[in-house]
This record gives sequence, structure tokens and C-alpha cells, in this order.
Amino acid sequence: MTPRILPKLATAALTAIIALAPAHARQQAPAMKIRIVTASEVALGELDDSAAARDFLALLPLKLTLTDYAETEKISDLPGKLSTEGSPPGMTPVVGDIAYYAPWGNLAIFIRDFSHSRGLVKLGRITSGLRHIGRAGSVPVTIERMTD
Repeated sequence: MTPRILPKLATAALTAIIALAPAHARQQAPAMKIRIVTASEVALGELDDSAAARDFLALLPLKLTLTDYAETEKISDLPGKLSTEGSPPGMTPVVGDIAYYAPWGNLAIFIRDFSHSRGLVKLGRITSGLRHIGRAGSVPVTIERMTD
């Protein structure tokens, strides 16, 4: 066997072993959970395991005012830019998506589905309580990391 073939065989064998392992045996990053607190209600969310989501998590806790944008999303400026390293160039948001719009440097929480948008980076998703954020007008919120 030539030295160039051996690494390819080892890689193929490792890939096959991982694919056959039971799902519970594969390591997954724990979900990064957040709480979005309004004056009287709480919404919950989970962040993806991405550079942008980790940067966002590092900013927490955050006090923001979410404002209506095009009757589709609630937005707010962030105090700093988030990394977009490893992110696709855009996404097609759906209701409940939490995203970062890189060109403007703002947070967006989608209250309606929208078309594909370049520069939009998915951070995660609201898992409950979206109606508390989606009400008409500006919504002051505190976004916090949840700990178990």
C-alpha cells in the first residue's frame, strides 16, 4: 500500500464508524438558551452553534427596544458587530427566526416569513412566547442567557 492511500482509507473508516454510531453517542453542542423579557411577559429562544450566535451570546445581558420594521420583523441596533465567519451569504427567514443583519449591524426577530435576504445571518429561533415580542409598536426587552 502506498503512503498516499493510507490516509484516505483511515478517513473513510472513521467516517463510516461515526455514521454507524447511535445518535445519543454523537457529541452535540448544548443548546444556547436565551430569555427575552418584556415588561410583563417572557419569550424563550435557542441560539445556533455559530460564530455569530456565540458573539451575540457574549453581549448578553442586553437591554434593547425592538421596533417594527416593514410589519415583518422587530429590529434593534446592537452595541457591536458580530462575526459572520462560516455563515452563508444570506438566508430565507421564517416566523420566529432570530437573525443578525450584517450590513446594518442589527438584531432582527421575524414575526412573519420573508424572502431570501443577503447579509442576513441566522442566530437562532424563538421557541415560545413570540406573541409577546410581536405586538404592535416598540417593545422594550432584556435579553438574557439562561442557565440550567
